[in-house]
Amino acid sequence: MRCPYCTEGNSDKVIDSRLSEGGSVIRRRRVCQACKKRFTTKERVENDVKLMVIKNGGGRVPYDRNKILAGIQRACYKRPVNETAMLRLVEEVEDVVFKEYDREVSSKQIGSLVCDRLRDLDQIAYVRFASVYRSFRDLGELIDEARDVMDRQKIRSPGQQKLFD
Repeated sequence: MRCPYCTEGNSDKVIDSRLSEGGSVIRRRRVCQACKKRFTTKERVENDVKLMVIKNGGGRVPYDRNKILAGIQRACYKRPVNETAMLRLVEEVEDVVFKEYDREVSSKQIGSLVCDRLRDLDQIAYVRFASVYRSFRDLGELIDEARDVMDRQKIRSPGQQKLFD
């Protein structure tokens, strides 16, 4: 490991290791023996599964979880949604994708999975994401979707907690 401060190689010592992100990542706290500064590294199992995403135009690109996260972050921009909730949403979508699809998955299916989860996380972020994902043709479709979200919220009793997360 190379120190990010002094760029000295192999002079670090691990002082703490913990599981994070649901046990799929190991977070290691390190200290450089040369400059004595501390830094954190994260280890993630590299997915050698070559899952391809079929884009709307028919093109195929390798699956990239960062693209899902970037879309969610854009939808949640200036919303009271913390980074942990966004990462958990990406992990939920990723779990479903890797369990249900072997080699190829369409971007539509990934978008649908994200929409389903965003609707429960934040209504405004959901409408933002859906407006891009579903590519509404006019303002009327967007208004209809927003009304649908509001009607679903009215069905839940105010102050009632969710039974299952």
